[in-house]
This record gives sequence, structure tokens and C-alpha cells, in this order.
Amino acid sequence: MWAKHDRDGDGWLPLWRHMEDSAAVAGLLWDFWLPANVQRLISEVFPGGEGDARGLVTWLAGVHDIGKATPAFACQVDALADRMRAAGLQMPYRREMGRDRRMAPHGLAGQLLLQEWLEERCGWPGRVTAQFAVVVGGHHGVPPDHAQVGDLDAHPALLRTPGPSREVWARVQEELLEACADEFGVRERLGVWRRVKLPQTVQVLLSALVIVADWIASNADLFPYAGGGQALSDPDRVAAAWAGLGLPEPWRPQPFEGSVEELFAARFSLPAGAVLRPVQEAAVRMARVMPEPGLLIVEAPMGEGKTEAALAAAEVLAARSGAGGVFFALPTMATSNAMFERLVAWLDRLPAQGGERLSVLLAHSKAALNKEFAELRAASWQRIAAVDVDGGEQAPRPGREERAAPAELVAHQWLGGRKKGMLSSFVAGTVDQMLFAGLKSRHLALRHLALAGKVVVIDEAHAYDTYMNCYLDRVLEWLGAYRVPVVVLSATLPARRRRELAQAYAGADDPGEGFEAVGVAQGYPLLTAVAPGHAPVMERPAASGRGGRVRVGALADDLAVLGDRLERELASGGCALVVRNTVDRVLETARVLRERFGAEEVTVAHARFIDVDRAAKDKALLERFGPPEKSGQRRPYRHVVVASQVVEQSLDVDFDLLVTDLAPVDLLLQRVGRLHRHLRDGRPGRLREPLCLVTGVTGWQEAPPQAVAGSRAVYGRYALLRSLAVLDLPADGGCRVVQLPHDISPLVQQAYGDGPAGPQAWAEAMARARGEYDEVRAAKGQAANTFRIAEQARPGRSLVGWLAGNAGDADDTRAGQAQVRDAPESVEVIVVEELDDGSLATVSWADEGRGGLALPTESVPVPQAARAAAACMLRLPARMAKPYVIDRVIAELEKFCIPSWQAKESTWLSGELILPVRAGCQTPVAGFRLSYSPDNGLEVSYDR
Repeated sequence: MWAKHDRDGDGWLPLWRHMEDSAAVAGLLWDFWLPANVQRLISEVFPGGEGDARGLVTWLAGVHDIGKATPAFACQVDALADRMRAAGLQMPYRREMGRDRRMAPHGLAGQLLLQEWLEERCGWPGRVTAQFAVVVGGHHGVPPDHAQVGDLDAHPALLRTPGPSREVWARVQEELLEACADEFGVRERLGVWRRVKLPQTVQVLLSALVIVADWIASNADLFPYAGGGQALSDPDRVAAAWAGLGLPEPWRPQPFEGSVEELFAARFSLPAGAVLRPVQEAAVRMARVMPEPGLLIVEAPMGEGKTEAALAAAEVLAARSGAGGVFFALPTMATSNAMFERLVAWLDRLPAQGGERLSVLLAHSKAALNKEFAELRAASWQRIAAVDVDGGEQAPRPGREERAAPAELVAHQWLGGRKKGMLSSFVAGTVDQMLFAGLKSRHLALRHLALAGKVVVIDEAHAYDTYMNCYLDRVLEWLGAYRVPVVVLSATLPARRRRELAQAYAGADDPGEGFEAVGVAQGYPLLTAVAPGHAPVMERPAASGRGGRVRVGALADDLAVLGDRLERELASGGCALVVRNTVDRVLETARVLRERFGAEEVTVAHARFIDVDRAAKDKALLERFGPPEKSGQRRPYRHVVVASQVVEQSLDVDFDLLVTDLAPVDLLLQRVGRLHRHLRDGRPGRLREPLCLVTGVTGWQEAPPQAVAGSRAVYGRYALLRSLAVLDLPADGGCRVVQLPHDISPLVQQAYGDGPAGPQAWAEAMARARGEYDEVRAAKGQAANTFRIAEQARPGRSLVGWLAGNAGDADDTRAGQAQVRDAPESVEVIVVEELDDGSLATVSWADEGRGGLALPTESVPVPQAARAAAACMLRLPARMAKPYVIDRVIAELEKFCIPSWQAKESTWLSGELILPVRAGCQTPVAGFRLSYSPDNGLEVSYDR
């Protein structure tokens, strides 16, 4: 029997050998890699505890490829099949089997063989076998569905060749299964396990462990092929492979015995004189005292140190639960990049556990372009190869001696890629990586295993729409069943949404009185703890004393009026932030303000910059308008930043004056969080009291006023009308006072509540807008259900059919994100600069040595230039991706395609669309005229 074949040579691997290898790897994964909380979750199902669980894992890994002992598989390589025919295992040739072979993938074949053996040879009831055997059936990423099982049942010749050879096939299959039962020590336990009902959570984790063990054991560098025999004994072969893999072990945090103040001082580089805030102290204390590690929702104002509170609470929860890492989920790639730096800084201050190596990952589609992650990955590089057991000790891994961290941080080579990356212990990434755990997709079990072994932190929980929340709630249901500690952060969380999150995690069909209170609580700041099997607990810590009065007034949507007001307010200097809801409004506003104030006093920030410029913009914003200890004397005397929503989340900038387009009240308050964010001496006299001016509204005197069209397209009429209603701004040019943080929760709860809002004269318009809103929500919820995994079934119900009608592979590309985000289709291009002589180069203004690198069109560019070009990715505006124009846009961009860049070795540029630009010139594409500059980003006009 053969299991593996070298297509480029004569090497092959016997089936028995691969079964032995896989089982051995599974045992090592259990002993040295699997976090304690996952071990415990599996073990508690069995009467023999951890001994049963480890035995089951190794046994399932051992039998996972029994389906290769079938004619449907073995016939694929003539030379190896002929050896088997000579031994009495007759089978048709592959061409003779035809399409029927497709009905017998070896995973499904193995599931049916194992079920048959358990029933006929071990006396198991037939209804019990599938919950164990489905692990074998799904080890290639998708458990079979009921129709597939039925089809193969109806074609027994695919499992055993009819005629005299049938009994030979049956004896060989039985011999292998009997040998596995003895070799892996489960013979005596099989009679006990027949009475066990496996929860679907355990079936998923077992499936994932078998997949990982199989992948490692299938790596020919680690487990080389050597025909029918092996020179190495079993222990040597496995030990050499495990050493060559060098897989980092899980984090094993110990309880921190000191005070919360001491914990923060040890883990964070705090500014001199920094004082622990009540929210931070309460978060850690609740993590320590909740009956069991569970869900912790932290609602607190912007700038209150929620990130540090989450990391400190995560350490406590991990030590209590046995979690082996942390996943920090954020709304965007930009916020993920910023968090990755903070995560690494935190890890550098964790105590080492005797030469501990911790695997880390930045998880989004452009992570390879992040400088810090790229450097970490380069320093961690090792060739994944088997080790010569007679060759002495391994060479030290590159970078090991150079990093002065308590624990060595590695971006492990094997833990790369879209399917394995999340298995790293510490991950910062976009929330999509978490939402994918609710999507019917191939190898979903790996994502569940990755999350089940961590503490999960969800930042900016208010920032997700109905479609995303459908996936988020389903994932929380499964995380609650896995007993994964979860920390949710938000400054502006509606009470109804708070209850939905808590109830989803608890999995309570009848929420009871405790959850009713969660849905109506109005306190702020507010912490909510949900521990499995216990009623929710809420605590309202004291405010930190930050905040104060903010004057909020209305401003006409007129650029001349805006210019006059800014000139008056900034007469004695000051820094103003103007937030627009669309990029077109950003660019139009910036153009007018530059004419009035001069180009040097007006900066633009929005999402329509190439990646390198966007990163440079964020860095410059932090240097000039960040915390005093970072910005220092570089804060300009007078300046205006005109920005889109990119300044709304996770950007620690501080302005003296805010002008903002009308937005839903929670997002508007996020923008207010950038106003007087830090204690700062010397603010201009007129701006010593925070002032926020709301614009982007036509007809302040009307009933009701109307947000401008662009804002309605982004947020919908209903949310904007509710925001207007609760803000209740004077229409005569006066201001109302908002008291922070006291008024944050009341404003958010009123805006998102079901009660009436606004004057009676608004009622009819509000009702129409509510109808539109309800229709959109219902449609999004229905759309999300198409590929969303089901709720967990009762224990004992197998995973057969779990991923029926799945969405295929899930990844963090734009196409992948569209599966879990209700985002319109988009087109991305790489921007390159066309020089006067017609040649191409990376954009000349790029920093860090990436600018002006030659991009030859007759050959593949050198890796440095190709990588620099890939860092200049840009998403075109949504109107260029509308169904009626997208095909034409892509077709015209493909005219710029350079054949030599499509070569296999062109990993950075192959398959990408290219947009060449020239300084001061426009590029026509499908009726649009595109121009790009590092000051304004992409500007789009219609070709007239």
C-alpha cells in the first residue's frame, strides 16, 4: 500500500509509514504545542480524561488515510498500483474507473471504512460512529455531506474491487485498522468511547488537529520518501522531523501576583506621571474575579487606555483559562498595523519562561509590506527541512542572539499562509480573520482551533454593520461554547448591541433577567462580564476626570462659510480637523482652503492614497498632532487637516477645533474624541474650550434638515436623522453643550433606541426612513445567512453536512473580505510612475529607499523594486466598480499589462492591474480621468 508519491522521481511512501508518522506528530502536537484550554475542552468529554483525549487524537491521526487503501485511490500511479496487483489487490486502471472515482475521495472513503469497522468489529451502534469517523472524512478541509455519503454507499466497488480480490482488500483494510487500534493503545478504550457523545466543538478541534498532523507528516523535507523501507528507526525519524520543524510552543502565562498598578508598570512603557485610570483597574479586577474566564465588554471614552486594559485583562484571562495566545481584531489594515507594533512592544515586556519562543503574526492581505513584520519574519527564517540525526546539533536560528526580548518572537515560516497563519500564538489583524470563523469555507476547522486556543480582543465593536454583526454573533456563539475568553472594546456601544453580544456568547435561548438588565443599562463608563453558567455582572467604574464640556453647533454647508469660520477661530493660531464623509468632499474642501490659507497650512488625509503614502500620512499626523510626548515642538502654529473617516478610529491625534460632516451619533462622538484629546498647555485663547461644528446638512431650518447626498449614500437617512434628533442643535448659530464622558452613553442609547426622536414635524420623514432602514437590515441579514455556519447541534450529532454549500477557500483578499463584509466590489491597482522617456519606475517620492527604482518592461523587476511597487497599491473609487462599468475599467487597465511581469517568479506583480501616472498629467480609463499626487492622492473626474 502506498500513501505518497514523488511526481518528479521514483520516491514513494508506504501507507503504514505515513499513518505512523501522522500519529506520532499528533502526539507531539498534543504534548508540546496545543494550549492547555484546548486540551481541557477535549479531555473533559471522556471518562479517561486527558489520557483518553490524547489517545483518540493519535489514533484518529493514525487512521486518517485508511481511505487510501482502496482501488479508487491506489489506481492513480500505475507503477505502484502494479505492485499491489501483483500482491493480489486487483483494481481497474484509472481510465477504466472514469468519473466514478470522484465519488470516492480518500477522506470520505476512509470515513465509511472506519464506520464499518467500528460497527462490525467493535460493536458500536451505527448512529454513534459518524461523530468520530467524520474527522477522517473531513481531513482535507470539508466534512462530507449526506448526499456524498449516500453516493459512495451506492458504489461499493470504489472501496473494494468486486470478485475474488474483494476479500483481499477487506483483509488489508481490516489489518491496518486493527494494527492502529493496538499500536496507538486504544483497543481497550473503544468499548468505553462508544457511549460518549462528542459535542460539535470537540469534533471540530479533533478535525483541525488531524489536519495539522497530516500536513506536517506530509512534508517531504521533514519526512522524506524512501521507497518501501526507511533507514531511520521510528523515534529517530520523528525526532529529526520535529526538531527540523522547530514549532514554537504555546504561551503559558503565570498569574501576576502584584497589584494592577504594578502589572501596568511592568507591561507598558507609560509616560512619566501617568496614573492608572479607573476603567483600567476595573477591567483587570473583573478579569481576576469573574467566576470563570468569559466575555468582558469594556465601554469607556476615547483615549482612556482601553488597549492597555485589554492586554492586561487578556494576560489575566489567559493565565486563568490556559489560553496559549491572543488575537487582537481591528476594523482596518491601518489600525492592524498600528496595533501590531503595540502588541510586539507588550510581548517584549512579558516575562520569559526559560528560553520561550512565541510565534507572532500580522494578519491581513498586505502584511508582507509592513516593515516591522517583514523584518521579524526575515530574522526568524529557517529552512523547513529534516535534520540529519547523525549531524550533531542544529545551527542557531538567524536573529536569535540579536533580539533582546525576554521571550524570542518569531514569525514562523511554517505558520504562514492564509490557512495556517492564525495558528500563531499572537496575532494582530483585521476582524475579517475572526469573521471567517463563521463562514462556510474550506479548512474552517483550522480557524476554530486557532481561536479556541487564544484570548480574543475585539476593538471598535461599534464599527461593524448588520451584515458583519451576523457573522460576529455566530462566531461569538462558538467562542462561548469553546469557553474562549473574549474582551470587547468600544467607546460608543448601543445598549441593544451590548445585549446581543452578551447573549450570543452565553448561547442562552432564554436570556433571563440578567440579560434584560444588560440591554437597558445606561451607566458610563461601563464594564459587563459574562461568565459561562452565571448571570451577567455589570460595574460602572468612576470616570478618570478627563473630558469636560464640548460646545457643539451647526454650520452651513458652504465652503465660503467654512473658510470664514476657520479664519476667525484660528486667528490666534491653532490646529483644526475637518472631517468629510466622502473623498470628493475632502478634496473639494482642501482645494478651497488652500486658496485661502496656503498649501503649507492644509493637509489632506483619506483612504485614496497608495499604501506607502497612507502610512507616511498617518506617521506625519501622529508626529505633528499626536500626544505631547511624541509631537513636542513640531505641532504647527496654525494648520487644518481635511480628512475622511480614516481619522475616526485608533489614531491618537489631538486638535483644537473640529468641523465634521453629520454622521451617526456614535461615529460623530468618535470624531469628537480627537478634540482636546490630550492635556496640552498653550491652546489658543478662542479654542481653550473644545468646539465642534456640525456641517454637511442642507436646510437647518427645515423639518427635518437633510444630510448631503454623499452622507446619505454612506450611512443611510435613518441613522443620520436619529443623530440630528438627539443632537438637537440650535438652528440659529448657537451651540449646545455636550458633557464628556457623561453624555456619550445617553446620546448613543437615544439614537439607537426604538423610542421616538425629534419633533413631531419630523415624524413622517422619520417613519419613511425607518422603513427603508428595516428593509436594508433584513436584506443584509438574509444575505449573510447564505454562507454562515449553523448554530451548534446537540452533542453526538456529527459534522456531516456542516459545510454543505460552502463558499470555497476564505482569505483576506478583497474577494475574500466581500464574503464577510457587505462591501461593494472594488478594483485595486498598483501605481507606477511613467518617466519622460516612457520607461516605468516606482513612484519617485516614496520613502525608505523605495522611490525611483527602475521597473523594466522587458524582464521581471528585481525583488526590491517589485516589492516597492507592490507597496503602492491603490483602491479605485466605488463608482469605477459599478456593475455597468467595471468590466470596461478592468479591460482598459489590462492594456497596461506587462507580459514579462506575469512570470511565475514575479510574485509581487503577477496578476496585478497597473496604473501608470505622470506628474501633472491625467490617465484616461473607461470614461474617467485619473491623476495622482502625494499631496492629494487619487483625484477622479469624468472625461468630457
